[in-house]
Amino acid sequence: MGKSIISPARLDGILPGGKVYGNVAQRLLATGMKANALRTNDTLRKDEWKELDETVIKISRQRLVGVQDLIGRGLVYNLGNGLGTTVLEYEKESDISEAQMNMDAATRGAGDRITYDIGYLPLPIVHKDFQISIRALEASRKLGMPLDTATAAMAATKVSEKIEEILFTGASSYTFGGGTIYGYTDFSSNSVTLEDEWDASGTSGSDILDDVRAMKQASIDAKHYGPWMLYVPTNYETALDNDYSTSYPNVTIRDRIKQVNGILDVRVADYLTDDKVVMVEMTPETVRMVIGLQPTTVEWETEGGMITHFKVMAIMVPQIRSDKDGNSGIVLLSA
Repeated sequence: MGKSIISPARLDGILPGGKVYGNVAQRLLATGMKANALRTNDTLRKDEWKELDETVIKISRQRLVGVQDLIGRGLVYNLGNGLGTTVLEYEKESDISEAQMNMDAATRGAGDRITYDIGYLPLPIVHKDFQISIRALEASRKLGMPLDTATAAMAATKVSEKIEEILFTGASSYTFGGGTIYGYTDFSSNSVTLEDEWDASGTSGSDILDDVRAMKQASIDAKHYGPWMLYVPTNYETALDNDYSTSYPNVTIRDRIKQVNGILDVRVADYLTDDKVVMVEMTPETVRMVIGLQPTTVEWETEGGMITHFKVMAIMVPQIRSDKDGNSGIVLLSA
């Protein structure tokens, strides 16, 4: 990613016991932690809010490649009160033995039952602040100019990039409530060894296809049968545009991979490090996006109303899942 003139988004949680401080926090508590409480009696007019909201939504959709794949396939879990929920508790269930077969079913079968392990997923807030002075706002109104949404767009970009980064690389250093946030590459997933880098001059389309097939088989061996999305790093983007072989004119390596049964698509993920490829089974048993708050802009004033502060914030946390035996539909290809 290139250099930016605005700092990254932050990852914060409400303090243990639900403690929050300040005017803004008190307004949230008084309304049951509803973000819209920070959009009432506000400085911006309806059309100005519309410009900000449209900018934030547009930017979020552009940057959330992996996240949008989950949302587009309905792999989401929506929380009713995301701001008031700091940890999601969930269960991992075990398997049971096979069914028996006989003629009269008189033989007593094994009295199995499913057992459960309890897991916890922290639900932090990803947010980025910006501000507009009352003079700049009034000047835009006086001149009939639309509100400058450039800073809002950058703030939305930072929030979206952080969510996307967490999905692919995790945030394992952030722990809360007995839980840890993992992404595709730091989860204890199935591993396949990369023998030859896909962008190396001696690597053929057949070599790459063999790697993809090995990843698919690793998922099947873990009892996860697809369908799958394949995510590649940016350094493999153009390599996949090469012809698969001289025997397949006008068929790229990417085209050939997509012909593999069960492969939904091949996507480039900005936050995958070089030479790491991830295959993800797109089912709720493997991954879902826990959404407590879609990217939203809220407002408050300081300095006697001379400065209006804005915060683009979201509660969107990936839940990478495995069963009690550790079987997962995530496959990581790396050297």
